[in-house]
Amino acid sequence: MGEPSSTDPENASTGGQAPLWKQMDFIRPVGLGSGDRPLCCPSEDSPHSTDSSKLVQKCLQQFMVTEAQLQQIQASLLGSMEQELMGRSSPAPTVRMLPTYVGSTPHGTEKGDFVVLELGATGASLRVLCVTLTGTEGQRVEPRSREFVIPSEVMLGPGQQLFDFAARCLAEFLEALPMGDRHLPLGFNFSFPCHQTGLDKSTLISWTKGFRCSGVEGQDVVQLLREAIERQGIPNLDVVAVVNDTVGTMMGCDPRLGPCEVGLVVDTGTNACYMEEVRHVAVLDEDRGRICISVEWGSFGDDEALGPVLTPFDKTLDQESLKPGAQRFEKMIGGLYLGELVRLALAHLAQCGLLFGGSTSPALMSQGSVTLEHMAAMEDPSAGRALAILESLGLSPRASDVELVQRVCEAVSTRAARLCAASLAAVLGRLQHSREQHTLQVSVATGGRVFEQRPRFLSILQETVKLLTPGCDVSFVPSVDGGGQGVAMVTAVAARLAAHRRLLAETLAPFQLDRAQLAAVQAQMREAMARGLRGEASSLRMLPTYVRATPDGSERGDFLALDLGGTNFRVLLVRVASDGVTISSQVYAIPEQVTQGSGQQLFDHIVDCIVDFQQRQGLSGQSLPLGFTFSFPCRQLGLDQGILLNWTKGFKASDCEGQDVVTLLREAIARRQAVELNVVAIVNDTVGTMMSCGYEDHRCEVGLIVGTGTNACYMEELQNVAAVPGESGHMCINMEWGAFGDDGVLDVPRTHFDALVDEASINPGKQRFEKLISGMYLGEIVRHILLHLNRLGVLFRGQQTQCLQTRDIFKTKFLSEIESDSLALRQVRAILEDLGLPLTSDDALVVREVCQVVSRRAAQLCGAGVAAVVEKIRDNRGLKEFTVTVGVDGTLYKLHPHFASLVAATVRELAPCCRVTFLQSEDGSGKGAALVTAVACRLAQTTRV
Repeated sequence: MGEPSSTDPENASTGGQAPLWKQMDFIRPVGLGSGDRPLCCPSEDSPHSTDSSKLVQKCLQQFMVTEAQLQQIQASLLGSMEQELMGRSSPAPTVRMLPTYVGSTPHGTEKGDFVVLELGATGASLRVLCVTLTGTEGQRVEPRSREFVIPSEVMLGPGQQLFDFAARCLAEFLEALPMGDRHLPLGFNFSFPCHQTGLDKSTLISWTKGFRCSGVEGQDVVQLLREAIERQGIPNLDVVAVVNDTVGTMMGCDPRLGPCEVGLVVDTGTNACYMEEVRHVAVLDEDRGRICISVEWGSFGDDEALGPVLTPFDKTLDQESLKPGAQRFEKMIGGLYLGELVRLALAHLAQCGLLFGGSTSPALMSQGSVTLEHMAAMEDPSAGRALAILESLGLSPRASDVELVQRVCEAVSTRAARLCAASLAAVLGRLQHSREQHTLQVSVATGGRVFEQRPRFLSILQETVKLLTPGCDVSFVPSVDGGGQGVAMVTAVAARLAAHRRLLAETLAPFQLDRAQLAAVQAQMREAMARGLRGEASSLRMLPTYVRATPDGSERGDFLALDLGGTNFRVLLVRVASDGVTISSQVYAIPEQVTQGSGQQLFDHIVDCIVDFQQRQGLSGQSLPLGFTFSFPCRQLGLDQGILLNWTKGFKASDCEGQDVVTLLREAIARRQAVELNVVAIVNDTVGTMMSCGYEDHRCEVGLIVGTGTNACYMEELQNVAAVPGESGHMCINMEWGAFGDDGVLDVPRTHFDALVDEASINPGKQRFEKLISGMYLGEIVRHILLHLNRLGVLFRGQQTQCLQTRDIFKTKFLSEIESDSLALRQVRAILEDLGLPLTSDDALVVREVCQVVSRRAAQLCGAGVAAVVEKIRDNRGLKEFTVTVGVDGTLYKLHPHFASLVAATVRELAPCCRVTFLQSEDGSGKGAALVTAVACRLAQTTRV
């Protein structure tokens, strides 16, 4: 069993890990040969009086990067990122843009104990941690950890040997913890290039950092670890997530400081990650939510992008590596290389006679002799260690040499910080574009030894990022042990999301209607229709409208129409000609004293408005047929007879309820002398919709309204209508299907949330079908579901939101807006935040899913009803196949982005022998009333003939 690496004397000077030069597994031990011409040295024929300061300045200027060059790198990297996101990059992309399958950042409520295994993050050692998360209220508990040295034979041996070693380390660590038999989730920090296909699925692409274990490349490392854990016999340990150190850095930020959506690591190597909109990641083929993308920018470095800023020192370092041309960008920034760049520059200046009296030493000429730690100490004059470090390299520096060495270190590190800033600016630009935000506020988590050992690196980075991204307000937050805390947080977030997903699925399951349930609704409606037509007790009233035919296209003439359904009403002139229908209309207000006064006063006002309209249209003295759309509950006794059952919508005119409203209108006309009006028909809006669409499509025999309320009508065989005598012909039946299920047959699709909405309504137990479908109620159903999920802790971090307690605050129009495919998640959040809901991205996705489930059920139930109607007509006519058009009106149907298609899909599934076309109505309440009148006139004329 390996011992903690702090006991290794060889590692003691570097904080428990191998010296930096020993980690440079792809740098060959080759120095500048004695025959090499020193870079930028004066030529042999140069005068020895050349100003040495100018030569030094010339050398240091090679590390200077201009603002224009930084902007070019920023633009080039951003272009490469976007090409790779779209799947359009070359077979060997300069950046990888790898999905990590981390779909959410922490919000502080995560709790529990989590085990973390780190492999590859700390060189030739392995670390095991137990991280305890205590949620928003608990005190932070320091992680317990242990580090194990990995023997060289394990690093270079068979893969199974490495993973068995890791499993033994896990077992030894867990034996010392008082965990008992509790189930423990494990996060695996595996810091090698991998192709990740899931949060717990990651295939090793290639080993780095001195590891060469056989049989692992091309394999899923999580599965290899699971098999080793099983061989070791460790119970109750579940590998939940595999994470790289960059993602761990981002996730390791304290969530109390706000959401952090960018991670930046500058350690041995360098990398970044950020939260991208899933819809922009072509390889995922999804459109919801966000996902963390690992940019893998260390490989960025084609000659076109980096050529202007590459120095001879960079080229020498690259050429002498085991993989020339690879990781070019990382070789200019990563801590594995900065010390080597300093060493090459110092050796060059010494060979030019500008340092150390022109003398070098074997150590100075040996690769890896100057480490990041050396460089950080020599750059800081206050440390006072530069002289000792140089002497340890076998050099004899003067005071001026120490100052020049400091300048070299500053030049190398400043360039690294500025290049890192340009690449980070590309990521921020991408984030700003994907979020469609004019000003981006974002936190960047930073981690790695370069940040830890060189505070100046961060200050230069901040200044340069501000210069390159003026539209971004960036906060830099040091990650809290990103490799440990962050990996534990990834695991905890995954566990939280899984638990929330289960609770959400359980909550929404009753809304998920299968084909059998929808077919049962269809059958129950067919039975209710039959009973209602026979005059038996039924929740469907199946009211005759006395409309006996739909338009056939031969209708001609001028018709008046009234549309009364609220405190404003319309008068219309509808001209039906061979070339179509033209409409002129005028809106009139009904004063409150009229709606609350006597019936005579109300109908006198209506007639006054009709007379005014006739005068405006030049129709005074003409007697035109008139259709009356009267959108209040009525019982029709004929085409021109409708008994008002009760006022709604704020009307309280006296002496009207129980009266024939057509008679009341005719009496008002009679009181207004010299006015002749021929009231032919009283119509409700559903019939008007069918007739309006029937003029455009003569196959239209069904009318459907799905707006604030819902209803349907259709053409029934007269012989089936018990309330009306006659055996031949047709009769339009007003189903009043909003009341379907009031007798209890709809209890199966009805949920606890529907019951809450029903109980709080003005008519409990009534209009049950309407309360599952129409716009008056869907928003309330969603509100009750959101309240429930909030109480479960699934939404809004479990914090109570006062606004959700307010009845009807969640409007049905929000469902249409939230489900719109054209709205990005940011806009969805803005809609909900306007309500006072403090949403995270996860919350926005949950709210959207709730809206989708509720509106989908509504559309499916509506489709089941339509299927019952069209199948009834088909059976009536004894047809094997039936083609019919449904005329539709209503804001929910017209404005919701998916409602119409879901209704149509349900009808296709439940009525496969019917070819149904849905046609949206234009002005069914006005034009439709006139066309009912026109058809009635046509039929009357035909009868006379």
